[in-house]
Amino acid sequence: MRYELYYWPSIPGRGEFVRLALEDAGADYVEVGRGDDRDGLGTAAITAYLSGARTAAFPFAPPFLKAGDQVISHVANILHFLGPRLNLAPPDEAGRCWAHGLQLTITDFVAEIHDVHHPVGASLYYEDQKPEAMRRAAVFRAERLPKFLGYFEQVLAQNPHGPEHAAGAAHSCVDLSLFQVMAGLRYAVPNAMGTAEEEFPRLSAVAARVAERPNVAAYLRSPRRLPFNQSGLFRHYAELDP
Repeated sequence: MRYELYYWPSIPGRGEFVRLALEDAGADYVEVGRGDDRDGLGTAAITAYLSGARTAAFPFAPPFLKAGDQVISHVANILHFLGPRLNLAPPDEAGRCWAHGLQLTITDFVAEIHDVHHPVGASLYYEDQKPEAMRRAAVFRAERLPKFLGYFEQVLAQNPHGPEHAAGAAHSCVDLSLFQVMAGLRYAVPNAMGTAEEEFPRLSAVAARVAERPNVAAYLRSPRRLPFNQSGLFRHYAELDP
């Protein structure tokens, strides 16, 4: 099956969690937002779906994935769908539910990371909420960052199959997503992460192993891997990471 990923073309954002799974598995997929409008692709195709012009059951916002006649929205939901199909999920139902729960926790973490630089409203510029962002960042660095990273470190430590993977005995979408979170945090808050990573060696090891996977390594070297930037989910502002 050829999958169609709908996400904005200029930022890694939440779409990157889905891209990593598709790239790691060597799946056949097209990045709709990066296509040409003349081919029925590009941002016009995303806008059409969001306006409900192409389907009665249209998603609220990207990312969403088209697989045949199915349209699946939200990162965790998409990965829950793709995982078994791409051999990136535990083989049993209990394991897949556990992996889905971990992915939903990552969703919560990602929302908090975003809200560090946009604590008042997503429609406002960062500069319009800078004092609030600085207060939010201090709490994030001191409390929320170690809380979430500590949880996933504990998940790895208590995995009965060993600490090499987060869900079950084999590589999964959760490992890929943890890699992306660690990469994004290293970009956004390098000073905080420089200290924090010493406390979470298993997480750092998972991220390193994911980066060395052949398909992932090739993707990271390619132009398909968009760099982190000041318009994306993970943003670096020096004053938020003293």
